[in-house]
Amino acid sequence: MRLGYFTMPLHPPSRSYTEVLKEDREAIVLADRLGYAEAFVGEHVTDTAEPVTSCLTFIASLIDATQKIVLGSGTVNLPNNHPAQVAAQVAMIDHLLEGRFLFGISPGGLLSDAEAFGNLDRDRTAMFVEAIDQVLAIWAGEAPYDLRGEYWTISTRRTMNLETGQGSIVKPYQRPHPPIVVTAVAPFSKGVVSAAQRGWTPISANFLQPNWVASHWPKYQEGCANGGRSADPADWRVAKSVFVADDEPTAQRYAKGHDGPYAYYFSSLMRKLIGNGRPELFKADRAMPDDAITLDYVLDSLVICGTVDSVVEQLLAFRETTGDFGTLLYAGHDWADPVLARRSMELMATEVMPRVNAATAAGRGSAASTSVA
Repeated sequence: MRLGYFTMPLHPPSRSYTEVLKEDREAIVLADRLGYAEAFVGEHVTDTAEPVTSCLTFIASLIDATQKIVLGSGTVNLPNNHPAQVAAQVAMIDHLLEGRFLFGISPGGLLSDAEAFGNLDRDRTAMFVEAIDQVLAIWAGEAPYDLRGEYWTISTRRTMNLETGQGSIVKPYQRPHPPIVVTAVAPFSKGVVSAAQRGWTPISANFLQPNWVASHWPKYQEGCANGGRSADPADWRVAKSVFVADDEPTAQRYAKGHDGPYAYYFSSLMRKLIGNGRPELFKADRAMPDDAITLDYVLDSLVICGTVDSVVEQLLAFRETTGDFGTLLYAGHDWADPVLARRSMELMATEVMPRVNAATAAGRGSAASTSVA
């Protein structure tokens, strides 16, 4: 199992915007030095707590600061962008990174973004599908394109001059295109089926209960079968909030104390998601009453924390519930204490993951997920 990194990111809005952007960059530079395989960055335009407004711009700032880590958009929210612009910008980023790029896409989940872009009352899933279809058509085709959809029309027929290069959009470094990744944020996600059928791979969100994470694997199998290919657990990424410390009291205080950054993160998500009518995401049982979703319940059920020994055992238990998956994405949180935050990432890479992989190689931590045709 590989180790990666995923950050929304989410910070207290009272913090300096300049400083949180520096911190978010530093976390990914550190992940690169520590051997993390991948790092995904989210984007939100109308949320000062989630302040990366363009994941592609943020990724561009990391090109020369990182060496080996593969950088991913987590995600480009397609309804909020013109498909021609996305096709061109993603192609450029892919070239600048010389293929060290993963193209994460979604319809976007922040309702204030949808409102700002005039999409609040539109079918954003339909917009998402049309947008990615047009992006892929641009990369597969040639100018003048002549793409006509319900939401966007793309053509350069009237102004094209191929002798000078005018009217043609660049193609990605990776052919036919960068690997496409989607986020799975709901139990039994139908979106995973559709994505897998098209050859795309999923990331299971870190705010889902383990049993709902496990529900994504059968959906991925179903989609792969529909697409005529085998489902491989190595292609499944699972995000998880983890904190590793040198002693148990520090781990509990930082990751489960109500004044800590993990509590801030989940209390913010609870307000947004429950307020938007999605309390079931935090429930291990859908029959659970909404008023039972307390901050302590969410922290206890969704955050893995402790010393190296404790975190290894908790991750193995988590994997017994979810089944096998290929990449564990360590979820980024605000660096309320930069020393502790860096130490956790270091211990995760140098101590926890080698022991988890040794245990799974010896048969521990589940082999419930198996490849199928």
